[in-house]
Amino acid sequence: MNTQKLSISLPQQQYDFLENYQAERHYKTRSEVIREALYLLQQAQLEACYREASKEVDDAFEITTSDGLEKDETW
Repeated sequence: MNTQKLSISLPQQQYDFLENYQAERHYKTRSEVIREALYLLQQAQLEACYREASKEVDDAFEITTSDGLEKDETW
């Protein structure tokens, strides 16, 4: 994995949370905790994009999804 080094500044409360979270969940490094947090933020953003995109689906098109299939037939 190609990595980049980053320096961040946190308020004391967030730093303490990070330290406690790392210890309680047995992460080896603070970087692992931050990577997990960023992953969760990315997933939330992706889910929001999917929700927005699903609003754009034309309901008239959805009717055609089973064209050519019998009532209980799947493919």
